[in-house]
Amino acid sequence: MQTAFVTGATGLLGNNLVRLLLQEGYRVKALARSQAKAEQQLAGLDNLEVVIGDMEDVAGFSPALEGCDIVFHTAAYFRDSYKGGKHWEKLKRVNVDGTRDLLAAAHESGIRRIVHTSSIAVLNGEDGDLIDETMTRKPDEGDDYYRSKILADEEVFKHLAAHPDSHVCMVLPGWMHGPGDLGPTSAGQFTLDYMNGSLPGLPAATFSYVDARDVAIAQLAAARQGRRGERYLAAGRGMTMVELSQRYQEVTGKPAPKTLVPYFALYTIAFFNEVRARVFGQQVLLSMDAVNNMRKESFRTRFNHTKSETELGLTFRPVEDTIRDEVNWFRSAGLLEGGVIA
Repeated sequence: MQTAFVTGATGLLGNNLVRLLLQEGYRVKALARSQAKAEQQLAGLDNLEVVIGDMEDVAGFSPALEGCDIVFHTAAYFRDSYKGGKHWEKLKRVNVDGTRDLLAAAHESGIRRIVHTSSIAVLNGEDGDLIDETMTRKPDEGDDYYRSKILADEEVFKHLAAHPDSHVCMVLPGWMHGPGDLGPTSAGQFTLDYMNGSLPGLPAATFSYVDARDVAIAQLAAARQGRRGERYLAAGRGMTMVELSQRYQEVTGKPAPKTLVPYFALYTIAFFNEVRARVFGQQVLLSMDAVNNMRKESFRTRFNHTKSETELGLTFRPVEDTIRDEVNWFRSAGLLEGGVIA
């Protein structure tokens, strides 16, 4: 029985990956920042050891890497970076420096196989392009979160250059949805807002929508047959927000918002959100950075999965199945009212 070490194990991707690894016969060490959240998210799972630690202090949990055969690095700092203000120092500490330190600690512990969770943020193209793994983005072409993910990948390549015996490959997810989004992420918050009827309208934006369980499958396939130093897209399906909302309506029976919100209105909402947050300490539901990113990335969210399909056997389940399972999970967790969607 092999032992896998999973960072970010209570997150949307991490907890689905933990479950997949256990189903596949692995023993798992699951890194979590909070014991309470780990108990809530991962309770009752056999062959699982919870390791309490933080990517800002890799040395603090590195002894737990001993005896592991592989590391799946899914942890990242991202949510707060779209809630107003500037977060570069923490983005760098967690996403860039943390990745560097984890790679070094894993190698020191004798681990030679690592799957790093990158992002579609590291890729770029012109409007309407079908983007593949070769179409990389420069660090100054994105916001601070995007820059942190680009620089984290650079740490991977530096590690590979310094350690010819290490085997690291990267999986690049899109906008992940699915069950187990305890956070919730922006994806889960969209689902909650949709179901609660609190979306005033829809932006003229596009996204690449993917089930976190499909990303977990891609990670395991990358561990088994991915090539050293290669990137593998697991971005999902490119969709407009209007198209996605229509799918929600079909699955849940909840009417989709009819209003299309122009970007000048989104900027106005975001501006007053951030002012209110600074004055009253309230949560920013929509930030200027989030609107900037949404506008800039619109029509740059179609990805070519030929490489992942050929080398990893990657496929994507129907969007309707993801919506159904995500809504049912929120209801089972007591975060949404209503019965199970069959």
